[in-house]
Amino acid sequence: MARRAEEEYDYLFKVVLIGDSGVGKSNLLSRFTRNEFCLESKSTIGVEFATRTLQVEGRIIKSQIWDTAGQERYRAITSAYYRGALGAILVYDVTKPTTFENVSRWLKELRDHADPNIVIMLIGNKTDLKQLRAVASEDAQSYAETEGLSYIETSALEATNVEQAFQLILAEIYRVISKKNISSDEPGPGIAGSVKEGKTIVVSASESNTKKQCCST
Repeated sequence: MARRAEEEYDYLFKVVLIGDSGVGKSNLLSRFTRNEFCLESKSTIGVEFATRTLQVEGRIIKSQIWDTAGQERYRAITSAYYRGALGAILVYDVTKPTTFENVSRWLKELRDHADPNIVIMLIGNKTDLKQLRAVASEDAQSYAETEGLSYIETSALEATNVEQAFQLILAEIYRVISKKNISSDEPGPGIAGSVKEGKTIVVSASESNTKKQCCST
């Protein structure tokens, strides 16, 4: 019965996690989808994903969160995975200024490859390392406002704001989808047309095996 409940949902939203290697993308993914954290995580190779089903404004949403590798040598591979994404979470490490400086580069790549209406959230991760903080919250908030992004700070280690961050972006995606469907009875091939009520993105059997081992970033 639990399996049946897991398969019943109104919408399937694909969200990609992007950002430099080591900022904690995989630990954010594992904390949200399995409530797990791994201190000895390794760099993600290519792309991995996990799913979680939850309620958003009375609708059952199945979120499919893709964890993209941050290393330069995988950039050509991961660019293809922006296709079909309705949301993107751009992560930086609050203790490493370089990862914040590179946000603009990731944002450009995202806007070059993703749907123009994609919902984007900026996350400053690793707030548990208070004594090592090197990026001020005000600077990140100001940047997010300038670029039209939502912004939140998280700690995957302490599970701070992780649930809230994913809830917020999924709710915003739902609002975008709802507005598109209301304004047009026949959505085009853009963000609204890719996920309509009663229709889902088909995931092959090989893709549906989410990683069970200790998380990695």
